[in-house]
Amino acid sequence: MATTNDLKNGMTLDIEGKLWTVVEFQHVKPGKGPAFVRTKLKLVPGGKVVEKTFNAGVKVDIAQLEKRDMTFLYRDGEDFIFMDSQNFDQMNISAAVVGDSADYMLENVGAVVAVHEGNPLYIELPASVELLITYTEPGLQGDRSSGGTKPATLETGIQIQVPLFIKQDEKVLVDTRTGAYLGRANS
Repeated sequence: MATTNDLKNGMTLDIEGKLWTVVEFQHVKPGKGPAFVRTKLKLVPGGKVVEKTFNAGVKVDIAQLEKRDMTFLYRDGEDFIFMDSQNFDQMNISAAVVGDSADYMLENVGAVVAVHEGNPLYIELPASVELLITYTEPGLQGDRSSGGTKPATLETGIQIQVPLFIKQDEKVLVDTRTGAYLGRANS
């Protein structure tokens, strides 16, 4: 049990039987009246974001999450099979929990899985991943000055925008949070 004064970004709270992650918070001390804490909370799993205000010093339940280093092994129908890097146990995680992270996951790639009472809640991927471009149109000669982009399909099937000079079968770095092209891979 903690108070609203102990809140931090990324902390997971148990409010009325549902788990919420603190996206951002702000302590407010108005000139008149008691202090309060304004928060932005994200439902886990689900992703619904709400704003909630707490009086300063109010007790809140902090959910105990266990973050495990795991390796994505393969897909089995709608489920994703992960292996714990410590004890080699395998865990089936539904596509709903994996969400958009599936667009950036290749077999044998590491991820952090947040688990609460034995149930996986969400997946944290590295900030960027290296993926191969399986298809893109060739860039036009002399069309470099415009700084334009073109669509490219990656090996996971997702389509992103890349600069015109990028060719098919090149490896690129992709931001897993936004899906943006970051640059060519150094390999």
